[in-house]
Amino acid sequence: MYYFIQPMHEDDIPHVQEIERQSFTAPWSANTYRRELGMPETSRYLVARASPTRPPNEPPSPPARRKPLLQALLPTVFSKPQPPSPYPIVGYGGLWLMVDEGHITTIAVAPAQRGQGIGELLLNGLIDQAIEIKAARLTLEVRISNESAQRLYLKYGFEPSGTRPRYYTDNGEDALIMWTDVITDPAYLSRLDELRERLAARLQRQAGMNA
Repeated sequence: MYYFIQPMHEDDIPHVQEIERQSFTAPWSANTYRRELGMPETSRYLVARASPTRPPNEPPSPPARRKPLLQALLPTVFSKPQPPSPYPIVGYGGLWLMVDEGHITTIAVAPAQRGQGIGELLLNGLIDQAIEIKAARLTLEVRISNESAQRLYLKYGFEPSGTRPRYYTDNGEDALIMWTDVITDPAYLSRLDELRERLAARLQRQAGMNA
């Protein structure tokens, strides 16, 4: 199976909500998503899709340095209408811009597709979007108990900086606050390139094994 990402559009909202209901206890309303999608200057949302064959726009090999892994798959004009996609949605993620800080609001993957690198693919897409809308750093909250997500974020340069007590309303669990350094710093971008090459190789290997 091949996985790729695209901007979220209004027609995607019901499919996103289905994954959200399977992943979180307090899902957003459709109107909330519509409002977020209507503010592309400060709000970016992506979906991950699956295809049994290589999608037409998928890059055939890991990109050269500083050419984003997802560049060919991620149109920069979010307001442009898109025709319905034949590929099912298997994950989604979102980002807010607050002054010069990018806040990753959510990343979720359908239960049946977890463990395939889709969350990491979405995180890369959100990093690209954060750079595009001029965010200097990225931040997020993650459950204290969600160690697998924390490992992914640590790999991409997010470091713990505190907690929000009883942040999650379903069980009163604390949230760990994580921040990156400046995401346009050459050292960060160089590390990002390395991680993307590894992710591209992993996704291509998985696709070959499942062919």
